[in-house]
Amino acid sequence: MLLFGWAFFGIWSLATGFSSWANMPFMDFCRAMQGIGPAFLLPNSLAVLGRSYPPTPRKDMAFSFFGLSAPSGFTLGAVFSALLAERLWWPWIFWISGIVCFVTGALTYLIVPHDRTRGQRIVRGLSLAQIDIWGAITGVFGLVLINFAFNQGPVVGWPTPYVYALLIVGFLFIGAFFFIESRVFDPLVPIHYLTKEVALVLGAIACGWAAFGIWLYYLWQFWEQLRGVSPLLGSAMIAPVTVSGAVAAITTGLLIGRLGPSWLMFASMTAFTVGTILVATMPVNQVYWAQSFVATLIMPCGMDASFPAANIMISNLMPPKHQGVGASLVNTVLNYSISIGLGLAGLLESRMNPDGTNLLKGYRAAWYLGIGTGALGMIVAFAAVLVERADKRRRRGTDQELTEKS
Repeated sequence: MLLFGWAFFGIWSLATGFSSWANMPFMDFCRAMQGIGPAFLLPNSLAVLGRSYPPTPRKDMAFSFFGLSAPSGFTLGAVFSALLAERLWWPWIFWISGIVCFVTGALTYLIVPHDRTRGQRIVRGLSLAQIDIWGAITGVFGLVLINFAFNQGPVVGWPTPYVYALLIVGFLFIGAFFFIESRVFDPLVPIHYLTKEVALVLGAIACGWAAFGIWLYYLWQFWEQLRGVSPLLGSAMIAPVTVSGAVAAITTGLLIGRLGPSWLMFASMTAFTVGTILVATMPVNQVYWAQSFVATLIMPCGMDASFPAANIMISNLMPPKHQGVGASLVNTVLNYSISIGLGLAGLLESRMNPDGTNLLKGYRAAWYLGIGTGALGMIVAFAAVLVERADKRRRRGTDQELTEKS
């Protein structure tokens, strides 16, 4: 799956670059197909880590360093993309990305341990009856239709009939998905593993990363449109996320075994909320080193605490054969919440700035939504803390009863 992901990502990255000789719809299609590559890479990479390490501090640190790849990779990509766009030609961004994907795929084949015998056994023992086709169809269609409606609504207006019609159909598909998953023998998503702790963690992830998507998108809009910052200078201004992300990743790896994932999740939601408050209240003519700089230091603490905490918790709950499913759940919720959050933020922005003459008012309306989702994430994460403490007290009471009986 990793090798397929790298190859798929590389091919469609090259195609996106060649779309410069085509048209915008073709480029949009190539970009959409590009996204399938990382969708293969991220959960399967986490599945490899989950299968390689038992629940130990070493596993905590491995997942934390994996989370560090987000801010560091983002900064590296932003800097080189800005350089290529300014100094050469924008298609080189995608052509070089494709070349890097093929090189990294070759390194994956050479470096990452793999068990060919086990893979051959799985393929030989796989039958069509074991594949949850209807679950995949209903789940994917439901998520796509809901996502489309939430992002198309701000563009054409929610009263447009096909927008709310597709939204209703999407929710019907999701209802059918959960019905199918509760009936099939080998479901795509094993619902019995979705305990209240897992549901609360995924809920917090959804709220926090929705705030992060809004924070990041509108921060770049604010810098470029209102402060006149170039892409290269903007890349330099966002670079502190790498340093603070590294500190947050190492700290998370050291503390998660002592504090538990729930407390780290609450701390990360707090970071998401505070970081969004800072950018939502900053004046246009303010110096960068005031609120912008502080926000770039705080926000990665939310990223690099919530991502490993959620993946470690779900990985420890899932059996080895479902490690990829657990990582896919976190990945799907994370990316889906960013998209839905931006769709809702776009709706607010368009309502507060309908004629496009007051960009600041529209951006701040979007950020206020991010503050709200971050605060909601804090509430959900704190509920997860209370549930975790109640479960620990219950287990201690059960152990004490067994000890007394023995």
